[in-house]
Amino acid sequence: MKRILFIALILAVALGAYAKSKRPVKKSYVYRYYLIDKQPTTHSLAKPQHFLSERSIERRTRQGLSIDSTDLPVPRQYVRQFAVKGTTVLGTSRWQNTVVVRAADTLVLNRLAQLPIVREACCVYVAPDSIEKNDDISWNVRDSFNRWDSVRNEPYGMAAHQIEMLNGLRLHEAGLTGKGMVVAILDGGFQNYDRIPALQHAKVLGVKDFVEPASSTSYTGNNSPVGKNFHQIDHGTRVFSAMAAYAPEVMIGTAPDASYWLLRSEDPATEQPVEEDFWTMAAEFADSVGVDVINSSLGYHQYDDGLPSYRLRDLDGHTAFISRSASMLARKGIVHCNSAGNSGIGEWKKIGVPADAPNILTVGAVDKKGVLAAFSSIGPSQDGRVKPDVVALGHNTTLISGRGTLVHDMGTSFSTPVTCGMVTCLWQGLRQLTALQIIELVRQSADQYDAPNNIYGYGLPDFWKAYQSGIAH
Repeated sequence: MKRILFIALILAVALGAYAKSKRPVKKSYVYRYYLIDKQPTTHSLAKPQHFLSERSIERRTRQGLSIDSTDLPVPRQYVRQFAVKGTTVLGTSRWQNTVVVRAADTLVLNRLAQLPIVREACCVYVAPDSIEKNDDISWNVRDSFNRWDSVRNEPYGMAAHQIEMLNGLRLHEAGLTGKGMVVAILDGGFQNYDRIPALQHAKVLGVKDFVEPASSTSYTGNNSPVGKNFHQIDHGTRVFSAMAAYAPEVMIGTAPDASYWLLRSEDPATEQPVEEDFWTMAAEFADSVGVDVINSSLGYHQYDDGLPSYRLRDLDGHTAFISRSASMLARKGIVHCNSAGNSGIGEWKKIGVPADAPNILTVGAVDKKGVLAAFSSIGPSQDGRVKPDVVALGHNTTLISGRGTLVHDMGTSFSTPVTCGMVTCLWQGLRQLTALQIIELVRQSADQYDAPNNIYGYGLPDFWKAYQSGIAH
């Protein structure tokens, strides 16, 4: 995942001395197996309550969406065939009918690829020889802000402008602050999300780790691999704060009254295709528990350890495993907001995956004057669709760090949740509309809708305009 990380040195100084060391990693491999069918399933489409929550079923019913074979879990009878000596089944994808398996011996994994139930297999992870970790970092939580962090008589404090740019304050004034809506955040680490005073107002329905399911510390940053990488352990916290923070005269997020699921799918140790599987598992979980909106400030195009990376011609929304998953979300009744990426000043320059997926809102970044941030990745998709879809403030976005401090950070990672929170509030007021209709309303409200381009997409959305149009729909 490509991010703007030049703040790392500043953070290191602020946090005190740290020591880098290498941790050896036991060699292992992960394969993804595509199955031929779901023939032996014990589940029935007539009884979806056995594999989907009541809220998930209601969301589909409200939008006139059917429950189909992609919703059926991968048959247990099939999964059991991969649980042989020396292997660990990491998870499955019901939407793409796959099983992900880890083993130390590729001979075992290759034998599994010969099973009659396997249509195709590929390697999605090779353990590196060692992983760098940072020791002796103190992550104390601040219980108060500096006096210069507040803006007297301005309820939204430093975050006012990022909401005003989207004409979102009028939604809040109309009572649309996300209440009754559920948002899932797919990210890397949510350090101290449960200890930061500015986030105590937030309604967190649960947390789940798809990278290290047995870990109880991936969200706090203590004693876990994600906790040893100070570049990323609070990335999810910052993203979360853009929507959920509530600290009057300092910062208020774009959807402070929504409910949230915090889902970890990003592995900070390496960049490998298995993260697309973790992301898909997290998205399917979010669907099953009934979320309305997903925010993902993640993106991929280049992988480590010689595993195949994507080429520009692959950005068609259907080639990448993760993009195929993202493209299904609207069909499940979910609005998905994804960062465009921060490759604008590099050789790649283009969006990554799953930002290329159709029927999602891909978000680029602008500065406070509405000028495109140099790092913001550009489009279009390789099949000619407008990308990014919209833009928002991603240059000096006001956020809360994993230490509970007010910070100003850069990246489409942060323009995305600013937008996602407003999408959540918009849909709160227009519950009669479908996910696809909400996505189109947001595009139509943007200031360059009549003349979109591959830099700004449709431009800056106007959420009050979108709401007014939705009422008249």
